[in-house]
Amino acid sequence: MKKLILAGAIALGLCTSVSAHAGWFSWLFSNDDAKTTHPIVLVPGIFAFDTIAGVDYWYRIPAALEAEGATVFIPKINAFDSSAMRGERLIEQLEEIRAAANGQITKFNLIGHSQGGVTARYVMNVRPDLVASVTTMHTPHKGSPLADIVTGVAPEDSLQGVTFEVFSNAVGDLVNLLSANPQDEADVYAMLAEFNQPGSAAFNQQFPAGVPTTECGEGPGQVTIAGHTIALYSWSGTATVTTGLDLSDALFGITGLAFEEPNDGVTGRCSSHFGRVIKDNYTMNHIDVNNHVLGLVSLFEISPETLFQNHANRLKNAGL
Repeated sequence: MKKLILAGAIALGLCTSVSAHAGWFSWLFSNDDAKTTHPIVLVPGIFAFDTIAGVDYWYRIPAALEAEGATVFIPKINAFDSSAMRGERLIEQLEEIRAAANGQITKFNLIGHSQGGVTARYVMNVRPDLVASVTTMHTPHKGSPLADIVTGVAPEDSLQGVTFEVFSNAVGDLVNLLSANPQDEADVYAMLAEFNQPGSAAFNQQFPAGVPTTECGEGPGQVTIAGHTIALYSWSGTATVTTGLDLSDALFGITGLAFEEPNDGVTGRCSSHFGRVIKDNYTMNHIDVNNHVLGLVSLFEISPETLFQNHANRLKNAGL
């Protein structure tokens, strides 16, 4: 029964992730603390979209970064798909940006939320020439028990699995359409297969760079792939209920029951570790980090906008 409740909560979560730009007057307080050498690319996780009906995935965060001098790009990526397929779409867009810049842009600082972190890892491994740094946030590098529950309760070839797949892919296709990204077709099981235990283990075996070799350790602060040195960072949170006022608290309060370790409702604390771990226990649930829902985050934790600005400053000081 517990697994069915958790699986239902995950399905409910297919409709909850929203955010938006803000900061009409942020230019009044501009400085260059976040003016990195290489542009910042914010790579979304599942429900990947930039703006739908005026609501942004990264609520107020791009404006906060740009107010301090950062150049920010938000790619269009499939809502549900494997990180390899999402990564190939990201590579296409990075190449387009670089080509249009006439030599002014050579590499990018990839900052990925949730599956966006694994997507960024794929890109850095297959096209290291495009990447200056990879930062992952709330990313389940060693899998999430939620994926194991869904693929266990609703195997892909079962009646439950087919029903779940049809519903989920319809939602994913709608997200893609509303986000002006109709060329990609959602594939929820390609995503889930990557985050259950066998799938995450296979991905990490193929692309081990940056992943800790111990259960809850840190990875290297930088790696060199095909002659290109790439800086690596990560952070995450261990709260499921942070305000009691938004839908995400109810959702993650349920999904967090699947874990045997501190977690954010989707990602376990140790599973989030990658490269240099900045912090792994912010009072944030899985979508607080990108300022969801509409800025309803803990009053007793650093704001997501400030967190991103501080990290951009860290990248700048590192010459990235």
